[in-house]
Amino acid sequence: MTRHTIAVIVNDQPGVLQRVSGLFGRRGFNIESITVGASEEPGLSRMVIVTTGDEQTLEQVEKQLYKIIDVIKVINLSSQQMVARELALIKVKAEPNMRPEILGVVETFRASIIDIGPSTVVVQVLGESSKIEAMIELMEPYGIREISRTGVTAMIRGSITDGVSR
Repeated sequence: MTRHTIAVIVNDQPGVLQRVSGLFGRRGFNIESITVGASEEPGLSRMVIVTTGDEQTLEQVEKQLYKIIDVIKVINLSSQQMVARELALIKVKAEPNMRPEILGVVETFRASIIDIGPSTVVVQVLGESSKIEAMIELMEPYGIREISRTGVTAMIRGSITDGVSR
């Protein structure tokens, strides 16, 4: 099974997210992460979906996505050079005497502490999924209280464009 990242440009309409995610479920694909937001074109949204599966099934899903009326374009980002990022907020148990040690880890990852409570800190880390996973692993010994992750968002690198034209 291969990990795939695809972008789906859709009309910004109610129910589109449900129809797209339902298609993945019917085809037996698990969605590892999905992010949705406004695109560069008014009235259109960009969904970035990370999933795993074989090439043949992914090709089938791409064809099926185009059958959804509100889908404008499907872009297989994994087949091209792409830049992908994820954001995570990690609330960690942090008594005052442990904070310098935690801060050392945070600085090493170029992350930041965005909230300090009486016995916790909230760390913000931005980067590739592997960086997020590594930060979570290093924070576990301190006692993770809560994690919130955005899921991956991605686009094609540099001057390569695959824009949407109507």
